[in-house]
Amino acid sequence: MTALATPSALASRPARSPHLLRWLIRLHRPALLSWIAFVLVVGGLLLWVGGPLTDASAEAWKQYRACGADGCAYDAGAIGRYKDWYNYTTITVVAAPFLVAAWSGAALVSRELESGTAQLAWTQAVSPARWLAAKLAVPAVLIAVGSGLLAGLHHWAWSTGQGRIDTVKGWHDLGTYAANGTATAAMALAGLAGGVLWGLHKRNSLGALVGSLASTGFLWSVVAIATPHLWPTVTTVSSLKHSVPAGSGIIVDQGLVTSTGRHLSGHLCGSDTNEQCRIRYEKLDAVGYYNDYHPQSHYWPLQLTATAIILAVTAALTVAAFRLLKRHTGSAPARKAAAV
Repeated sequence: MTALATPSALASRPARSPHLLRWLIRLHRPALLSWIAFVLVVGGLLLWVGGPLTDASAEAWKQYRACGADGCAYDAGAIGRYKDWYNYTTITVVAAPFLVAAWSGAALVSRELESGTAQLAWTQAVSPARWLAAKLAVPAVLIAVGSGLLAGLHHWAWSTGQGRIDTVKGWHDLGTYAANGTATAAMALAGLAGGVLWGLHKRNSLGALVGSLASTGFLWSVVAIATPHLWPTVTTVSSLKHSVPAGSGIIVDQGLVTSTGRHLSGHLCGSDTNEQCRIRYEKLDAVGYYNDYHPQSHYWPLQLTATAIILAVTAALTVAAFRLLKRHTGSAPARKAAAV
């Protein structure tokens, strides 16, 4: 029986990067092929949604708008197919970071620590830090390219329906907003880093899987809640003769404006042409509506700010993973990692 050397015992050996890269690709080939297939299939569906399905739905809406009082025939099925497949692909793109987190937590690190594969790699002229760097860098490139491509295709598929399909989702729709921008690709990288950190912490596949999914969901939720507050809002004031305040987009706050200029959040009733609403407004000394919101021109400032925050969190998770690995492996001479 020959004891496997530990990381500290091999720190002076030169690392062979091409060998490490080949080993990583061979070890995670099923995941690599699955990710490529996922990107190709979802990308193809998005091309279908933004092309033939959008054209068919737009034509059906054109027929519908041409209908007179007596009615006419139009392709309702085309409208429904576009709506359904747009929703399916949107959910899939938004779910990509969770798929990455699940794989990263369950297989990328924790499984190798459980089986001893990681310790074996550390005996092959690869230090723990270099091993972890490769485990993060190689998937990060593929994940960034794949998720970025899907977000770009989704944005294109959504934009082709603008002005042509009456029921096309608004830019501020929660799913559309998330799937259309760079924050989704950044979240996928955060899922990768979070999964690795949980894998190093739990060192068992199930625990790391649950932890990585939970942390990704938590981060996504925090970003969604914080997004409306990441950029200064636009405020519009409008007449009480309208049923709702003017201005559409991501609404942060809206309510009533008093004669002194004070803003009363909420208290919306409807147009003051309604007697009950008029009496209510008079009691509150309301003279108009106000609406604090983000118009469509704020889309990219919000997206890029959220992306920067997510990438900062990803960097922090990565640093934490390296520190945790160092704490686990240490620099002392070593103990037996395995035997063959």
